[in-house]
Amino acid sequence: MTRYDLAGRTVVLTGSTGGLGAALARALRGRGANLALLDLSLAATTAQAQDLGDETVARGWHADVRDLAGLQQAMDEAATHFGRLDIVIAGAGIDTMAPMATIDPSAYERVIDVNLNGVWRTFRAALPHVEAQRGYLLAISSMAAFVHSPLQISYTASKAGVWAMCDSLRLEVRHLGVGVGSAHPTFFRTPMMDDVTADPAGHALWGGNSKGLWKMVPLEKVIAGIVRGIERRADRVVVPRSLTLTANAPGLFRPILERVGFRSQTVQRALGLASASGWHDPAVHERHQAGSR
Repeated sequence: MTRYDLAGRTVVLTGSTGGLGAALARALRGRGANLALLDLSLAATTAQAQDLGDETVARGWHADVRDLAGLQQAMDEAATHFGRLDIVIAGAGIDTMAPMATIDPSAYERVIDVNLNGVWRTFRAALPHVEAQRGYLLAISSMAAFVHSPLQISYTASKAGVWAMCDSLRLEVRHLGVGVGSAHPTFFRTPMMDDVTADPAGHALWGGNSKGLWKMVPLEKVIAGIVRGIERRADRVVVPRSLTLTANAPGLFRPILERVGFRSQTVQRALGLASASGWHDPAVHERHQAGSR
């Protein structure tokens, strides 16, 4: 497959100031890409852009993935500023750790609105610009699209939905020369994962993600895999690649993963520790009202 050279192309990245977004922005800039950085804080995206170069190569915008009109305005302004939009990465995402029976409905709905509807709005706003360049759309999903854990109904549903959305959209735009992909990393260290491992329910369920089936992979490995996927205009990016078989055959492996990874006593303990708001720490709850990983 011919390599999709990133040098000189313009990449739009939502959730740009989060742990994954910031690392991905640095890697893409290192490949010579121009960056339109979108997140909730204009001050934060502006500072991020200034750290990556002058306004000819990186600029920040305020954007909320729950606001289609605002996203359209940011995309239009970025296209005018850089002259083109080649690649758009829907990277904004949040999480909760609570069961269906007790979770605050607004916490559930917010995850769906940011993680799933936010991808739809991002792609909807971006598509006219990307179509003009026969470019590429990438949504950051998760291995949670294939492996469905308890206490994360909103997260797993949103990530599975993103995977399905990308598959459907790919069929709609392939005749236009537009590529569509979804990225599915396993656990890796970000502020969001720090919140998960620090939460009593999350720690009980995942055991700190330090060993075994749920062990984290280095952030650098995730970034390298995603960048490689963009350069291939891949339909699907799985990180690490050793989990590709699991991603390809979720129906086959899910019963085994559930039996080994989510033992009944572990799940019951996590259920007893979960907070109805989705998080025990009020500061963590506030962060996840935002949308950056």
